[in-house]
Amino acid sequence: MKILVTGAGGFIGKNLIATLKTFGHEVFEYHHAAGLEALEKFCRDCEFVFHLAGVNRPKTVEEFAAGNTHFTAELVNFLERADNFCPIAFASSIQVELNNPYGQSKLAAEKILRAHGEKTSARILIYRLPNVFGKWCRPNYNSAIATFCFNATRGLPLKVNDPAREMHLVYIDDVVKEFIRVLDGEEPQDIPSFKKNLRELAELIQSFTTIRENLSIPDQRDELTSKLFSMYQSYLPEENFSYALKMHKDERGSFSEFIRTDGQGQFSANVIKPHVTKGNHWHHSKHEKFLVVAGEGVIRFRQIFSDKIFEYKVSGERHEVVDIPPGYTHSIENTGETDMTVFIWANENFNPAAPDTYFLKVNDTPSQIDGAFDNDLSSRTRA
Repeated sequence: MKILVTGAGGFIGKNLIATLKTFGHEVFEYHHAAGLEALEKFCRDCEFVFHLAGVNRPKTVEEFAAGNTHFTAELVNFLERADNFCPIAFASSIQVELNNPYGQSKLAAEKILRAHGEKTSARILIYRLPNVFGKWCRPNYNSAIATFCFNATRGLPLKVNDPAREMHLVYIDDVVKEFIRVLDGEEPQDIPSFKKNLRELAELIQSFTTIRENLSIPDQRDELTSKLFSMYQSYLPEENFSYALKMHKDERGSFSEFIRTDGQGQFSANVIKPHVTKGNHWHHSKHEKFLVVAGEGVIRFRQIFSDKIFEYKVSGERHEVVDIPPGYTHSIENTGETDMTVFIWANENFNPAAPDTYFLKVNDTPSQIDGAFDNDLSSRTRA
């Protein structure tokens, strides 16, 4: 389709246009600086309009009416002159319910669009959006969350003037998803929204700054937390995308913890030198998943009261997950001539005070378990 997007250079416009182009639509990007002649031409040819242009931080109060109400009237006038009665989706604001110049100018724009719809039978879709948050939102402008994310990623303080103020929020990708739905002819639906006060938002965003030190990941099961974390990541300074992990190295190779989660376990990387065997220990409750991504080797198991040994040949050439159950002593041997890299998930985060790791060679006999319960590998669990 040929789609006109007013306010193409704005936060919502950029996100919408990026998505429209991935679907192969031809997008007429209207910026205020392009002038009314460009708008008139676009109105002749477009098959759908996303009217996102507006003024919310003017130098004078009069600019609200000019940028929101009068511009909408110009848009409608050009469409009617071209006998173009295509659908129009309008980004209004919940502030239409407030007695302020911005809200009133948006309300007046809504009335113009509804009158146009009644006159021409054009499909009019009005979205009264609350605060929209997400990537590409301009900091230090009119979004506290964008400013919080920008400052937090740069070690700057998060200033909260009114901590108790409740914010009504929608996520940019949810807004765009709804716009794509109605573009495809579906009926409009409510956009998922969230409510949280400024103090809670600032504290949550500030907590993201510690993840590189403690390897934690915010609770992705909470929808608002997950979406705020995505937004936070988009504000990372480009020169600061990477960060080093602590490598526990010895002659056998290395071990690095990668991610710790809240209740969903830990991810680590284990590098094993050629002809080296690691492990030879078992756990009461801890269980793991091993995935060899480079090199080749053998994983061996034995239930601690049995003499039967099980072997699994593993290789980075064939990705295969091997479960390490509790109660089985296990080892992994690099049988190749290059380093072997193993990606490991454990069901619990490593706790040096209670590592639940006990030394017992896989090749030992069951009688050699005597004393193994007391041989806690608190200093060698990363082996």
